[in-house]
Amino acid sequence: MKDFFSKLLTGMSLGIVVCLIPNALVGEILKLIIPHAGPLETFLTAVLNASVLVMSLLPVIMGVLIGIQFKLNPVQMCSIGLAAFIGSGVTTMDENGVITMAGIGTVINIGITAAIATLFVKFLDVKLKDWTLLLMPALTIFIPGLIGLAILPYVRDASLAIGEGIIYLTNLQPVFMGMLIAMVFSILILSPISTIGVATAIMISGVAAGAANLGVAASGVGMCIAAYKANNLGTAIAHLASAKIQMRNFFMKPRIAYPMIITAAILGALSGVLQIVGTPYSAGFGLAGFVGPLKYLDLVGWNFKSITIATVMFIALPVILNLIFIKVFEKKFKWIKSDDYLVSYEH
Repeated sequence: MKDFFSKLLTGMSLGIVVCLIPNALVGEILKLIIPHAGPLETFLTAVLNASVLVMSLLPVIMGVLIGIQFKLNPVQMCSIGLAAFIGSGVTTMDENGVITMAGIGTVINIGITAAIATLFVKFLDVKLKDWTLLLMPALTIFIPGLIGLAILPYVRDASLAIGEGIIYLTNLQPVFMGMLIAMVFSILILSPISTIGVATAIMISGVAAGAANLGVAASGVGMCIAAYKANNLGTAIAHLASAKIQMRNFFMKPRIAYPMIITAAILGALSGVLQIVGTPYSAGFGLAGFVGPLKYLDLVGWNFKSITIATVMFIALPVILNLIFIKVFEKKFKWIKSDDYLVSYEH
């Protein structure tokens, strides 16, 4: 069971990286550039739209990558991807039968549906024999896929319950609230739960959104630093776009996140003091595409003071604090080591 869970989380983590990093890298920056791009406006708009479009393919890609982790054949992999897509909540249909695809879906339900689909295709395996190509995709869509679709409202409600817990924190005084929210989001970004989904579902805003952003940034920067020794530079940098790359490692050994959670607590408390703010649509991104700091600057205005605060809070302090706490937990307490952060792409 532990091996199954590990492979499932690895596939989910890689899927999130593949589908979300393109937009995280260029999305917010392009929004600033496009109005002033002149002759390049059409091209840059196409780039932005493409990066948004691939985000909605997350369930399919995630399902296929989960199949790869289990060393399944191409038909089985694609069947899992299709089932995950059906159970994801990415699409909606209006009364006229018009299907709209938007967002990334409910990540937890994608994982649950993919897990059911994986067990299903492994159960069928060679039983279908010559009928495999014809029946396996259809059966996987109609059984695991529709099961995922049926449980989607309940899983979505569970995600909202988590959001309601976070909104409760916003009713507390800003410093304590900022610390708790930053810690919560620093953990959520390492879990199957979408920080973006939670933030937008509960419409978290103001200092609460700013604290959430700093929590996500704390995990991203910390995991980037910690993962550098065990991985290549590109993989380490990818953590800045999505710390979910470490989802599997975090679930296998939660203490690898201790330095980042402590860093998040400090940054979150400071967010209440310095009034670091954000919006529901920026709260789950952190440093990805510089969404967090850019949105803060957009809300408070671009001036020397705000730029300095943004630089210190989103870049300087996360780096300094994570370096300190990673060293403490690695050298003094010996609770973590470099190999704990190894991201494996083997299948």
